[in-house]
Amino acid sequence: MQQRSKNSIKQQQQRRGRGCKALCCSCRISVSSSEEAESSSGSGRYESISSIAHAMVQERLDQMIMEGRNAAERVRRRERAAATKFVVMVAAEMSTWDPREDFRESMEQMIVGGGIRRPKDLRRLLNYYLGMNGEEFHGIILEVFYDVCTRLLLYIAN
Repeated sequence: MQQRSKNSIKQQQQRRGRGCKALCCSCRISVSSSEEAESSSGSGRYESISSIAHAMVQERLDQMIMEGRNAAERVRRRERAAATKFVVMVAAEMSTWDPREDFRESMEQMIVGGGIRRPKDLRRLLNYYLGMNGEEFHGIILEVFYDVCTRLLLYIAN
């Protein structure tokens, strides 16, 4: 009988060593009576209870992790939605003697008036100008945009 309980203790220690090292695998499962412990020590009951407990704890941990991720994602979406700026732009067809100066004036008004500062928003503005104007103006638009952004960055830095 004593040999049997020593073997049982060794088996339990080995099972603990093989566990996932999480809270569920390192905890000791208690048994309500000593007779029940002796009668079930050779049966594998501990192993089945331990595996069920392990599965339950792992499932709950997975659920908690997913809930945390979902909550963090909702917060990020709200922050992005609050930070998104909507700028209404109206395109007007016009003839001009100095398209460079007209583009400069228009871009400055859009950037300053719309409070556009983030690179992503500036890139969208540039794409808008390029999309709304013919290819013959793309070189001028790129030069003027570069000048306006450079002056804006220098102004912000000072």
